[in-house]
Amino acid sequence: MKLIIGLGNPGTQYRDTRHNVGFLVVDELARRSSVTLALAPSQIPETMIGKRFGVPPVMLARPLTFMNRSGDAVAALARYYDCAPVDMLVISDDVALPFGRLRARTNGSAGGHNGLKSIIERLGTAEFARLRLGVGRGDTRRDLADHVLSTFEPGERAGLDTLIAKAADAAEMFAVEGIGPVMNRYNPDVTEPETH
Repeated sequence: MKLIIGLGNPGTQYRDTRHNVGFLVVDELARRSSVTLALAPSQIPETMIGKRFGVPPVMLARPLTFMNRSGDAVAALARYYDCAPVDMLVISDDVALPFGRLRARTNGSAGGHNGLKSIIERLGTAEFARLRLGVGRGDTRRDLADHVLSTFEPGERAGLDTLIAKAADAAEMFAVEGIGPVMNRYNPDVTEPETH
């Protein structure tokens, strides 16, 4: 089974914020597959899940533990469903990427992202795939936490829909083909300078 996890914060006040793009991608994947997200078994703290049957079967998840405790839910999911980290894709925002850009990785550091940091700590490994969605840094004079907890600007709305659709396409590719083809197709050209 492949486990696709979108990171975000629970609550209506966070629903349309930059930090919640992972939730938006999982919602799009659920819509495409006609999967209903529901509360996970009680052994998995504060998590919405939905399973798509097929080859391979795919579990969609949205931890509701707040971003900095995402690892609690992810580790519980991994134990309960006996899912190895190499079969996981974690989808999160990334302020180091320009708005609209995707970057997939087989593993790596948290890169300053508290949700990824929590998952690495609770799993005891960084050997899981991740798909980062560029939300931009915005005004550098603005506090970073305020930026990621802000909603998208009106001019970004059309681009947001495109970004979510492209990320959902990448997640579907991961489920069938693995992270390598996703990196080949969706990562920026290697001639571009690394931001992260």
